[in-house]
Amino acid sequence: MSAARRIDAHHHLWDLAARPQEWLAGLEPLHRDFGEADLRAATGAAGIDATVLVQVLPDVRETVEFLALAGESDLVSGVVGWVDLTSPDVADQLDGLRRGPGGGKLVGVRHLVEPEPDPEWLTRPDVVAGLRAVRDAGLVYDVLTRPHQLPAVVAVAKALPDLVFVLDHLSKPDIAGLVLEPWAARLAELAALRNVAAKVSGLVTEAGPHWTVDDLRPWVDVALEEFGPSRLMFGTDWPVCLLAASYAEVVESARQVTDGLSAAERDQVFGGTATRVYRLGDR
Repeated sequence: MSAARRIDAHHHLWDLAARPQEWLAGLEPLHRDFGEADLRAATGAAGIDATVLVQVLPDVRETVEFLALAGESDLVSGVVGWVDLTSPDVADQLDGLRRGPGGGKLVGVRHLVEPEPDPEWLTRPDVVAGLRAVRDAGLVYDVLTRPHQLPAVVAVAKALPDLVFVLDHLSKPDIAGLVLEPWAARLAELAALRNVAAKVSGLVTEAGPHWTVDDLRPWVDVALEEFGPSRLMFGTDWPVCLLAASYAEVVESARQVTDGLSAAERDQVFGGTATRVYRLGDR
């Protein structure tokens, strides 16, 4: 690997005493606290220099806590938080977060679109208005979807060409089931829009507990072909990845599936893209 700064562009933290995580029911490996000390141990052993902390719950109080943590951290370089995009006061919500402790490290917003029953949720007028406020604040929008929701991402990304979208986990393709289409075609349509980047993250979880690097390679190859290294960024999705792999194993698998890239291209995936898209160098 290059000596350039290596960034984990997607991970989470949680404190069960401060904020219960009902979604962890049945996921025993994850049912404990994961704090900055745990993150520091994992990143240090894997040679990661900086991270982007991503929201877990649809709760602005969590974002306030994440920003305060990031404000005191030399490891967490940015926070992708949450605000209610359907509210008419998104701009005020964002302004309040930026005025609070660590507010300068707010780099983006995310809403969990994946569980929304309406596949067109992103195109609702109130959501689009909220996304305009995210754009006007100079922030990025992280979008978490399943493949069947990608047409809505294409539609809203076309409608808001001045807003940068970051597709989390390559939209969670069915790697375990080997269902390449229509995911690949929909990903190509989205990648044709220059205001969209994507994260090579969360793939080991979608591949299942017995994954191999060769299982991941076809999906990453599609992403590299469509987005190119300059619009792809690496993320571990730790600690969720622990359902299928350790932090170090996720980093190593990403290194292996990008072994055909040049050193400069790999530097983009492992740090350059995240730095540029989230403007981490300015924070």
